Amino acid sequence: MTAHMKHKHLLTFSSVMIAAWALGTFLFVYFWPHLVYNHFERAILVKGFGDGPIPVNTLYTEPQTLFADPLHLPASGSNLMTTSVNRDTLLTVGWLDLSKGPQVLHVPDMAGRYYSAQFTDPSDGTDFAYVGKRATGTQAGDYLITGRGWQGQVPSGMTQISSPNSSVLVLGRILVYSDSDLTTAYDLAKQITLAPFSSK
Repeated sequence: MTAHMKHKHLLTFSSVMIAAWALGTFLFVYFWPHLVYNHFERAILVKGFGDGPIPVNTLYTEPQTLFADPLHLPASGSNLMTTSVNRDTLLTVGWLDLSKGPQVLHVPDMAGRYYSAQFTDPSDGTDFAYVGKRATGTQAGDYLITGRGWQGQVPSGMTQISSPNSSVLVLGRILVYSDSDLTTAYDLAKQITLAPFSSK
């Protein structure tokens, strides 16, 4: 028996293992974002921060008491906070469904305060747009968030944000300068709102 014949089964096994590894890597990379964002969707729409579900197309800011003590999440709440515990920014979250039409995001004048609103496509985890101090400044503004294929007219004074998907995860953060600033920051966060767009 030649050396080639002796090692033929090893070459076949090695090829199978490489193919299995490549397939496994592809499946992990492809499905991982879906698993992560399914978790976020459930955390937002089913559990919220402990006050009950957060309705679709609604922004919700973590309660001031939770910001002050993020390690003691209510038993009924999701673990959104435990994945992003910090002591300098309030978290605002929302899950958008643009299948029935665009949404209008309104932000107040932040007077130079750091804030951001991050828009993520949950189908692949891509952050496709930002509104905030670094991206758009801190002045008041209205942003028209549209789904794929929307063909309407963007009203004067609004900036369009085009989503590649009908589902959008929104994660907002508002800087809190100090404990004494928490109420002011919270009031500003509550002024970041969503409303259905009407072309009439």
